[in-house]
Amino acid sequence: MNDLTNWKTCLEPSLNPLRGRYVAIEPTIFSQHTNMLFDVIGGPENDDLWSHVAIGPWKSAALFGQAMEMHGENDGWITHHFRDANTAELLGMASYMRNRPEQGSTEIGCVVFSKKLQRTAAATEAMYLMAKHVFDDLGYRRYEWKCNNANESSKRAALRLGFTFEGIFRQDMVVKGQNRDTAWFSITDREWPRIKSAFEAWLKPANFDAHGGQKHSLADIRAAL
Repeated sequence: MNDLTNWKTCLEPSLNPLRGRYVAIEPTIFSQHTNMLFDVIGGPENDDLWSHVAIGPWKSAALFGQAMEMHGENDGWITHHFRDANTAELLGMASYMRNRPEQGSTEIGCVVFSKKLQRTAAATEAMYLMAKHVFDDLGYRRYEWKCNNANESSKRAALRLGFTFEGIFRQDMVVKGQNRDTAWFSITDREWPRIKSAFEAWLKPANFDAHGGQKHSLADIRAAL
């Protein structure tokens, strides 16, 4: 949206409980949800989920909850968690961060999918619904995705979801004692309608075979539009 004649500052993102076809999304209240979340994305068996995340892993649910609450209070992270839409099983979380409602810009980050959620329709739907809230409900202009440039899977995910690569901030951070070059991606409000249509077409049951395999990829659908 280049014409800003009627531009007004946005509200901060804060998605109310929402049920999609595959996933349900709820605001995370760490005084209530810490232990349950830690059970599915914490503990030694899940340390690899945090390899390229700027924080974690933690040895206990208490330390995990304290850290997430601190980032909420000090950095403005607004965290939501994901459940299976049918069974209500907890599956992971993500946060709106670097929130700049006066600029109509926010970032999706600290995306931690349990191993059960990874590479599923529910995972894609979760990312679609969080983006949809930002653009359709709140009228944001920009939606960001950032990751460690060494995190190839995160970069592939960003491109698959429709984000555009913008560049690399070299020597951007020191994370866990190591240099981090940060790769930046974004979706703008002008790009969102086509990306949204592709998400909705991909998520239709008709796009999946009897075994749950996709018939058409998200990238192919988006290219066709």
